[in-house]
Amino acid sequence: MSQRFIGSMPVAFLAFGLSIIGTPTFAQYENYLSAEASEPRKLDWMVGTPPPADKRIMQPQSDYFSFPKLRWTLCHIRELMPTQQVSRGLSAPLPLDYALDDAIDRLTFTPTGSDQRMTWEESLSANYTDGMLIMHKGKVVYEKYFGCLNQLGKHTAMSMTKSLTGLLAEILVAEGKLDEKSLVSTIIPELKDSAFGSATVRQVMNMTTSLAYSENYADPNADIWAYTSAADPLPKSKEYQGPIGYFEYLETVKQEGKHGEAFGYKTINSDTLGWIISRVTGKKVTEFLSERIWQKMGAELDAYMTVDAIGTPFAGGGLTAGLRDMARIGQIMLDKGEYNGLQLFPVKVVESIEKGGNKNAFAKAGYTALAGGSYKSMWWVFHNSHGAYAARGVHGQTIYIDPAAEMVLVRVASFPVASNSKIDPTSLPAYQAVAEYLMAK
Repeated sequence: MSQRFIGSMPVAFLAFGLSIIGTPTFAQYENYLSAEASEPRKLDWMVGTPPPADKRIMQPQSDYFSFPKLRWTLCHIRELMPTQQVSRGLSAPLPLDYALDDAIDRLTFTPTGSDQRMTWEESLSANYTDGMLIMHKGKVVYEKYFGCLNQLGKHTAMSMTKSLTGLLAEILVAEGKLDEKSLVSTIIPELKDSAFGSATVRQVMNMTTSLAYSENYADPNADIWAYTSAADPLPKSKEYQGPIGYFEYLETVKQEGKHGEAFGYKTINSDTLGWIISRVTGKKVTEFLSERIWQKMGAELDAYMTVDAIGTPFAGGGLTAGLRDMARIGQIMLDKGEYNGLQLFPVKVVESIEKGGNKNAFAKAGYTALAGGSYKSMWWVFHNSHGAYAARGVHGQTIYIDPAAEMVLVRVASFPVASNSKIDPTSLPAYQAVAEYLMAK
């Protein structure tokens, strides 16, 4: 997998949050090692004291998002980039209830675009799964670890981070602390001359802002390169004269067209929303996430988020967390904000997200694999018969919530290709098959 670099930062790191969805195709990736052959333990990445030179994944080489190094990196970001803690607090973790079901591995489904059946267990390998956990009616029915991950480990959430940022903003809206109709400039005056200044909070939350901003990695003049340079937390060259950090970069973004008319998936919306949350609460996103969610849901592990050079958390894709704690997030959403008898946030927060966003605006973006879907508060809403919605991130990350089946599914993965269009054909039908199985029990 080829990469581009600015300074010492790979663009793949910046693209943590990008959830690229195109027309599904079913294909085997013959040019890559299989999931089994690319296991980090088998390849001896970072093993030894010290590791041999050809087995090191480190700065300043910055190729740590290339495959197969990727399969180690997604569990070890904290060893490569500066981070901030998302504290679970001092209380004892709340244990999960278990009712494991071995029959799930033997379920079969037909991948999109294929005429051959596949088992659930086979799909895990095909998708380079690092961790899979399924909850049904509040109990864990399936839990397995592969690759770089185990029960004690943490895995990068990629763009699932955006959904938590959106959740925090939706909580503030529901509690009357944030007016979704307010112009961003009234909350963050520093953005009054940028594209965001004339957008409403809701337009930022739903990514219906109109921004002169390109994330085309094939274009050497695309805006993504300036964004990458600004976000880089590592030392910049003496010649660098651009903005420092996410916030300064956001001030430079110009408007292109009219806000509110079309959905446009651009990570800088999440950074803006993170700034809004911090300005309203007086807390960093890491602190607010800890206080409102992590400390109250009985989390087992602290999480952490990557930061820029001035310590701003990457609200668009910087979260790394334990598999079980990500499942707790999904269960809280399924239970309309309640966890262990405690209402963590108003029911209307989840109800708002479940309703989804503007389908017409979403359709204009051309996400054919999610035809009929929408995007609301940085959650992907499928509008299918089960009312499913999800947090999603590149390389196969998802928290998939199926209200009809009372199911929460969390997968973390290290698929060789970032695009979810390459992994959805063996994922979405598999999720549906498990949901239907659980509903029939």
